[in-house]
Amino acid sequence: MTSFDTTPQLNVWRALLALAVVFVMLATTGWTALRNQRGDTPLQASLSAWEDGRIAGHRLPDPQSEPTKLARFFASLTERDRASLVHKYPLAVGNMNGAPVELRYRANRIALAEAREVERERMHDQRLTPAGQHEAGRRLHRFEDLMEKGRHILAFDPDGSGRVAEVFGDLDTADRVSVVVPGVDTDLLTFQRTHRKYSAPVGMAESLYAAEREASPSTRTAVIAWADYTAPSGLGIDSATAMRAEEGAVRLNALVRALPGGAPVSLFCHSYGSVVCGVAAHSLPGRVSDIAVAGSPGMRVERAAQLHTSAQVWAMRDADDWIQDVPYLEVGGLGHGADPVSAGFGARVLSAQGAKGHAGYFEPGTASLMNFAEIGVGAYRSVHCAHEDGVCRTGLSGTAAA
Repeated sequence: MTSFDTTPQLNVWRALLALAVVFVMLATTGWTALRNQRGDTPLQASLSAWEDGRIAGHRLPDPQSEPTKLARFFASLTERDRASLVHKYPLAVGNMNGAPVELRYRANRIALAEAREVERERMHDQRLTPAGQHEAGRRLHRFEDLMEKGRHILAFDPDGSGRVAEVFGDLDTADRVSVVVPGVDTDLLTFQRTHRKYSAPVGMAESLYAAEREASPSTRTAVIAWADYTAPSGLGIDSATAMRAEEGAVRLNALVRALPGGAPVSLFCHSYGSVVCGVAAHSLPGRVSDIAVAGSPGMRVERAAQLHTSAQVWAMRDADDWIQDVPYLEVGGLGHGADPVSAGFGARVLSAQGAKGHAGYFEPGTASLMNFAEIGVGAYRSVHCAHEDGVCRTGLSGTAAA
């Protein structure tokens, strides 16, 4: 028995409907919605000050230099000089790929404290609406959360809806590094949640870090909750195109290239985050061993081979995930290409049993989280495939590092 819901014709009608909706949006809101021009942000101001700065009579290096060059620069400084740079240019140092991670943590604590005071003033600014003052209070509390003892903030930008990245574990000594790349509606305020904890980047990363340690206690792992790109807001034009993904891919590539050491890196990309990972795939360094996507709307290609990556490509989708109803095609820049869990795509398809929908892939006790953890520690022979034939493990070896 066949169903109209599975016919190619319905996908075409869905695509045409999506196009019609977009054109209506553009006609009523204008293309200017895609161009968010702003003046100098706090981060840009800090970088500009750095570019004009000196230490011991010498100009500071270009903050956009290769991470290895910046690492050599910081290594050549005394501890006093490093501390001076952290206090003078906290946002610049805190977001500088190539700066030692411990120095970035210190710099971002200072930057968070400064941003907190800005929001404290805005809470009582009578020029703001009550809603604006309330928003300032929410941001202040989020900054205080991020400043709690023991938290390691690798990146922080308070501008607009904000960007942030946090590390669980020790990046400098890790045998394996995992990066969680989230999807739509990710910003400073949604970086962590009390309700539906494991649907937010912090909960995702904490859950994965715990699962990896359980999967292989002898493997030193580190997990990054990476919300350091401007994600689409809601299911509108931004989420239907690759614009945000292209910007995010540049930042993701820069992050991976700046990670200390040479440990293998696995990317765990959820929802629109899988679009980011798909766009970034061809430019990522060889140390990226795995790209695993969950609840993906597509990776901007028709086949995994078109990603042009040496990394293993994994995919999973829960049976109740609404994303399966999204048109898996690309028309005029709209849509994100083929379904990564389809047989023709060529990814290694994993079980997502227990995930219960679009936001549950990192829930403790699920097959999806267990599979992510096994990939994260390199125990490929232990993953559970979506199909009983075990085809997702074909040609792979590997156990957790000793």
